[in-house]
Amino acid sequence: MEITVTQEEGRVPVTIISLAGHLDGQSYQSLIQKAREVFEAGSKHLLLDLAELKYISSAGLVSLNTIALMIRGEALPDLEQGWSTLKSMSHPRSSSAPQTNLKLLNPRPEIISVLEMVGFLTFFDIYTDKQTAIDSL
Repeated sequence: MEITVTQEEGRVPVTIISLAGHLDGQSYQSLIQKAREVFEAGSKHLLLDLAELKYISSAGLVSLNTIALMIRGEALPDLEQGWSTLKSMSHPRSSSAPQTNLKLLNPRPEIISVLEMVGFLTFFDIYTDKQTAIDSL
């Protein structure tokens, strides 16, 4: 998977993390690490551009959940726990409220289908227009 980071100015500075390829067990930790780097460097408003993301696995879903928790300042899951980490995503918590500082841009229909299947559409706002997404942050 390729990860590209850019900055845009809206009402606030927005960091755009663009993903290309497959977000799976081989790449999910790279995405978490990149998000951690930009977050620790001061980026508090993230837009994940998924236009070139062709596939997302359960590990990829864990990375989205982990980034959402990080942005909200909540405790991060133990990624070494495997299946129990994924199962914990379904437990009610404050992270199930809509994300205010993390938005998704241009996911393909097959990615939307996966997000819908696991209930992520209830707490990730999805945009098809980059400027509208930036302005929403």
